[in-house]
Amino acid sequence: MDETHFRDYIRRFNEEDDTTFDDYLAADVHVKNGTLEFTGIDGMKHHYRELIWPDYVERLTVPRFVSDEGRAAIQMNTLFTARHDADESLFGPVKKGETFEFDGVIMYEIDKNDRFSDILVAYNSFVHTDTAGNSRDLGIPH
Repeated sequence: MDETHFRDYIRRFNEEDDTTFDDYLAADVHVKNGTLEFTGIDGMKHHYRELIWPDYVERLTVPRFVSDEGRAAIQMNTLFTARHDADESLFGPVKKGETFEFDGVIMYEIDKNDRFSDILVAYNSFVHTDTAGNSRDLGIPH
């Protein structure tokens, strides 16, 4: 997968377009993100449509992209911003405007159809900042 194609995936993801998963993921994609693990496009759609996007605006930035035939790796920075107060969310109770910042590396295995068949997420940090500006590293969130 070339970088232009990959950055289109990120752009569409940032627009919360879940048809992105239909276009970029293999039907049996395997995702491992901390202790969270699931398979299939429906698993990815469920994770974002039901667990992330209702409570958070999520914006991905990719400072580094490398690839060869069959795989790509990126440095990923992600900012989750709480859309509203919530007693329960994937990251616990939150107040509108609180943020969670992910910094890590993601490895993508790419199949012969130029789709992601395996996604492996590795963490450097996951930092929560409350509405008063207090920050703390949470470690792995799932």
